[in-house]
Amino acid sequence: QEKSCHLSAALLGEDSEISQDQLYELLKYAALGKCHNAAQPSWCRIYHQSHLAGVVVVVLHEMSQLHFYRFYLQFKHLRKVFRHRFTLAPSANFPVSLYGEGANLKPQNAPQGLTSTSSECIAKSSDLQCDPIIQRYGGKKPGLTSYTLTLEEQKENDYPIEGSPGCQGYISTECDQQRTDSSPLFGLDCEMCLTAKGNEVTRVSLVDARGQCLLNELVKPESTVLNYRTRFSGVTKKMLLPVKTRLSDIQTRLKKMLPHDAVLVGHSLNSDLQALEMIHPSVIDTSLLFARSEGRRFKLKFLAKAVLGKDIQCEQKVGHDPTEDARAALELAQFFIEQGPIKVAELNLEMLLTAEKLAEVSQNKAELQPQGCGFQEQLNEPPPLSKPCFLDCLQVTGQKPLLLGRQGLDSSGLCQSNLSTSNKQILQRALEDVPLSKFSIIQFSLGPEYLASHLHAGLHEKVRSKLTDMLTIYAGPFEENFCMKSVKKEFGRCGPIQSLTVVTETFQPYVCIQYEVLEAAQLAVESLNGAEVAGSCIKVQRPVTAAMLDCSVLIKELELDVENEGVIYVAGLKKSLTETDLKEEFGQLKDLETLFLPKDLQSGKHRNCCFLKFQKTQSAVDALEAINGWTMKGSELRSRNALAPGHLWRWIWQMNQSSGKQGKHIFYEKMEQLSNSEQDLRKKVKKLDHHIKKLYRSLQNNTLCVVLFPGVN
Repeated sequence: QEKSCHLSAALLGEDSEISQDQLYELLKYAALGKCHNAAQPSWCRIYHQSHLAGVVVVVLHEMSQLHFYRFYLQFKHLRKVFRHRFTLAPSANFPVSLYGEGANLKPQNAPQGLTSTSSECIAKSSDLQCDPIIQRYGGKKPGLTSYTLTLEEQKENDYPIEGSPGCQGYISTECDQQRTDSSPLFGLDCEMCLTAKGNEVTRVSLVDARGQCLLNELVKPESTVLNYRTRFSGVTKKMLLPVKTRLSDIQTRLKKMLPHDAVLVGHSLNSDLQALEMIHPSVIDTSLLFARSEGRRFKLKFLAKAVLGKDIQCEQKVGHDPTEDARAALELAQFFIEQGPIKVAELNLEMLLTAEKLAEVSQNKAELQPQGCGFQEQLNEPPPLSKPCFLDCLQVTGQKPLLLGRQGLDSSGLCQSNLSTSNKQILQRALEDVPLSKFSIIQFSLGPEYLASHLHAGLHEKVRSKLTDMLTIYAGPFEENFCMKSVKKEFGRCGPIQSLTVVTETFQPYVCIQYEVLEAAQLAVESLNGAEVAGSCIKVQRPVTAAMLDCSVLIKELELDVENEGVIYVAGLKKSLTETDLKEEFGQLKDLETLFLPKDLQSGKHRNCCFLKFQKTQSAVDALEAINGWTMKGSELRSRNALAPGHLWRWIWQMNQSSGKQGKHIFYEKMEQLSNSEQDLRKKVKKLDHHIKKLYRSLQNNTLCVVLFPGVN
């Protein structure tokens, strides 16, 4: 069965905020795999990245989380299909790190009004024919045996060969040359010291094709040591004092460990075999494999970083780690064999090495620059090297990035000049071009007339006001001298309370309670309406305002939100309970995947509620039935389906903090007519959601699709 690529990111609550660097990390790994310093993201995991059909980033220009929740009902497709949702922490302009600063992305033949890049960004295939790798191996993708050194190549590069001068007494591994494309690879690396005899081995490492260490041994030299070369080898006199292993022991062990068709891989492997005084017929030398012109060679440290994205031989470590070096050489050979010469040539390693050296020179000059140097001298310095943008990395690997967007959107650095292009035209172009590209950025916009700062401020106030109303409930009527403590205790069992005040404008007292989470307010309405509290049979309801008329619809849609599948809310917990206690108590529930205990983001103290995420929706339904009425440490629990994903919960909390306690609420508000601009905006957003739906449905299976609400800052 073909493996499908999928993303795992089970984050709840506070973890649902990610930095733009983390998003960059995800996109880079999705697009580049292990090339160009791209590693699995630290906060989520992409499985079977090699099966990824492509990456599509939809940028909704200057729209933010605010727009998403103001027009939550209009974004019908977006909220039902996209399973993972995260708040982006405010930081520098994210699109710049994608496109690069001041990049001219408009090719000569681009249609008016559209910005796009495709094959113009890529080095032409004719240029690759001059690459030493293509000249040596050709354009086809051969098997493993094509990369092993011939006998002539071994002689030219000073490999020990049977019967050659200077190889008397050398031990043969007795492996034959009957290697095939499925022969096993082994990574080998040695560290040497200088003795009266010359270079002698002090440490040997051997790894198998999976990178597992088979041998990592210190070796006692036969002759007197003149220089331990600790800076490079990491071996000291003290380390070798108790060692009994001699070179002959290592030779015997290697002979036993290597099968008859073994292929040894190493970087300048001839030095290792000379020091081991061993002869082996089948070798791949990564210093020769990644060919350069005029006999030059790339260093292992550079190749590991540029090709595998791994840092080895770090300066803070004393000496090299031979196991690390052996594994790096092995993985480099595996990468070359798997990807083939063209893919490796497209990495453009020479360009990367030049850029790295220039960066080092620039850094050294900056460090050596004397304080108080003249302004004229600074003017004569070359401009600082800008950090390579994401698209640069893609172009170097030979991928064809596609950019489509409106013109005049200066803040993104995408394009210039007129605004004639519509979202519909961008969509049509995307439907044609996205299938031809491995990485696409599609930018839609509501247009400048809908992104004015005063409209943005008005939207913010409306969203804040509506969320506050949804978090607020009114309860009553109570007797004149009712017990406030009893009311607070009863309503506190539904969840954390932000504020509690008495409404004095009514004939009999009512209480206005503002909760910190939506689930608590909804639980209070569902469980305490018509109940007897503090000696009175009370009614529990939300404020009646124009904005709240669709509250029941919104609550239902939030409950059905794909992010809330299998997630339930539990209230009534004692604050003395720790996360460990709760995991122990709830551990008996079937298919429990994650437990999130909300905390006060200032004090760090946890609330009297938690969220439980289950692997299966039915298990969440069963847990709801089991938990309601469950007593834990003397406290009765209440639960319901979750309404607000973690990022919304965090946003609500921050909004409450910035706006302060609300105090008294006006029960009835004057009905307000929606302004024409907002009615138009709703239609625009609905159409935008339809565009995203159409684009999404056109994508191939195994495509990573990200919709970005970058905001204005």
